[in-house]
Amino acid sequence: MTTTFEVPGLSAPVEVLVDRWGVPHVYAGSEEDLFVAQGFNAARDRLFQIDLWRRRGLGLLSEVFGEACVERDRAARLFLYRGDMRAEWLAYGPDTERVTSAFVRGVNAFVALAREDPAHLPPEFEALGYLPSYWEASDVTRIRSHGLFYNLEQEVARALTLRDHGPEVEDLRRVREPARELRVPEGLDLSVIPDDVLRVYRLATAPSPEDTGPRAGLDGSNNWVIGPSRTATGRPLLANDPHRGVTLPALRYIAHLSAPGIDVIGAGEPALPGISIGHNGRIAFGLTIFPIDQEDLCVYRTNDAHEYLYEGRWEPMRCVRETVQVLGGEPVEVELWFTRHGPVIHEGTGDAAFAVRAAWLEPGMAPYLGSMDYMGASGPDEFVAAMSRWGAPGENQVYAAPDGTIGWRPAGLVPRRPNWDGTLPVPGDGRYEWDGFHAVDELPSVRDPEPGWFATANQLNLPDDHPYTVTHDWYPPFRYERIAEELGSRTGWTVADCVRLQTDYVSLPARRIQPLLTGLSSDDTKVAAALESLRRWDATLSADSRAAALFEVWYRRHLRPAVLDAALSRLVPPGRRAAALARVLPNEDVFADARVDLNLLLSAPPDPEIIVSTLADAVTDLEGLLGADGVWGDLHRAEPRHPLARLLGDEGTSAGPAPRGGSGDTVGSTPYTPDFRQNGGATFRLVIDVGAWDESVAMNSPGQSGVPGSPHHHDLFESWAADEAFPLLYSRDAVERNLSDRLILRPRVGQ
Repeated sequence: MTTTFEVPGLSAPVEVLVDRWGVPHVYAGSEEDLFVAQGFNAARDRLFQIDLWRRRGLGLLSEVFGEACVERDRAARLFLYRGDMRAEWLAYGPDTERVTSAFVRGVNAFVALAREDPAHLPPEFEALGYLPSYWEASDVTRIRSHGLFYNLEQEVARALTLRDHGPEVEDLRRVREPARELRVPEGLDLSVIPDDVLRVYRLATAPSPEDTGPRAGLDGSNNWVIGPSRTATGRPLLANDPHRGVTLPALRYIAHLSAPGIDVIGAGEPALPGISIGHNGRIAFGLTIFPIDQEDLCVYRTNDAHEYLYEGRWEPMRCVRETVQVLGGEPVEVELWFTRHGPVIHEGTGDAAFAVRAAWLEPGMAPYLGSMDYMGASGPDEFVAAMSRWGAPGENQVYAAPDGTIGWRPAGLVPRRPNWDGTLPVPGDGRYEWDGFHAVDELPSVRDPEPGWFATANQLNLPDDHPYTVTHDWYPPFRYERIAEELGSRTGWTVADCVRLQTDYVSLPARRIQPLLTGLSSDDTKVAAALESLRRWDATLSADSRAAALFEVWYRRHLRPAVLDAALSRLVPPGRRAAALARVLPNEDVFADARVDLNLLLSAPPDPEIIVSTLADAVTDLEGLLGADGVWGDLHRAEPRHPLARLLGDEGTSAGPAPRGGSGDTVGSTPYTPDFRQNGGATFRLVIDVGAWDESVAMNSPGQSGVPGSPHHHDLFESWAADEAFPLLYSRDAVERNLSDRLILRPRVGQ
């Protein structure tokens, strides 16, 4: 089917060929027209999603959701980029302002069409009773609160645990790498930090109007590159599966952008121009989070005049007053307070205030916009050079070229902290100031590694002698260790092998716990059978496994709390143990980390009674959850939901449910909520056959479109849940053979 649109701002016609999997292949005669068309097409498929992205980021939710969002809008406005726009645009690649402006013109062209013709208006707008807004190019760069940031949540959690329970309890809460004794910065009074100090920060960074809790942890990722010596074809392979929330619509959007001088395909975020993960026919690239500590909580002594003590003098806070428009109510005047370090997120009833210093509020730090500078790279050297300008979030970038070159380059702004390590909040009185940022070239990098492969999974991957702190909050190493085990075990790797590894459900924590069951027994026949089942199990959390369900219920709901409680019994008095246990138990749906548990279980022989008694409780628990015959996938399911499902009802607001394997500890990462619903993982996956580009594959669940009723709204969900992939077509001939729709975008007559 062919559909024609008139698009203001185009200089010549543009073709958009949508393949059978919903991927748009955009063919334009100029780069300017290409990005106008990208913006128009992104809005065509994701208008409500990107409109909500803009409103949430700019603090404009109250205009359409009413008074309940005023606090959230104020919080979002605190974290907008408010610096010089010239410096901002110059910090990116030389064409970023021009390309972003073209992209926004395309978005606005579709907004105008949807406002004029309700047939093009997604149903969410009608349900909520408002129309989409027009964009400005600066919106894309000023919005910063949609990114993935580190490590404010951890330094505050650390401070509160030290405040209430001491350093030995903190050691049970979270592993720090490299290991270092915690030192409270001189002048920091932990007692003044309130439990809710991050409430405003969380309101600002919550992904939807319905969310308020911590975000960190739903954002791991895997990537690897395999050199020619280890593949079946003699061509490199690049694989990437970023992990974020399991949402409807998908976070990412796959597109192919082709014009003279550029021919790039892959995924980005629908509200941003360009492609951040993919290939351009000359080099393939993929990223995972490199968790740079880019944040500090500054603690101030204040007076009643909104002044804070800095270098022995009272310094005034800066106040910005803005108006929040409210649906069905009077406008609300809000005050935004700032110190020299950043936005003030909490002012106590006494003489303390708290502000966030964040590298991502510096020029050039709009999340992922830096990809504009590398997606057209001609080869490895040009790609690596572009990393020196990458800002946020911190990323492990891997790359591969048709000549066989593979490599890794981490990138992102790393603050220089000359006299502290960033693990805890610091006084904002001038004693703890950043001394600029480390150059990206100071980070290690790899090209053509000797083993013939390289992988990252957010784990600590710096050498032991690295001279400065990047962070102490690295992710657990289990995903990386499993990837390394597989990649290092053989040669002859194929695209299909990489897809299989991306969806691998072997649990290394389970494998390491299994030997503890050797020699244990029980007079209870059900418990004895459970012991035997776990001993014989292959430690794979497959969806059709009863043993997998038993292990997950036992480990997370029974063994882990018991082991931590036993450790706490030696550290805190009985009256404080419950509170300490609540503090150290990980939030399973946010951050699944088995390192503390394994250290406790494996450092000394555990009490067999803990093993057997908790397993007995898990057997009873599992029977209540699943009966006698249920398997892991009956319990662990994916059902992505629209962020406003509660307001919109059931129509087009969910997909599934579908049974799932894995957990937050497996390469195929599938963390879950207390009701076992998968809430994070890789809904987007990519494996690139470097040089034979049409042999590459991808996945983007639940579908490419965010419009309920579209054939591509959730057409990929079942295939994703079955751990499959579809062809990521690159050549025009292959696209034409798999065509679903043809769109012709024409310049508006008389424009």
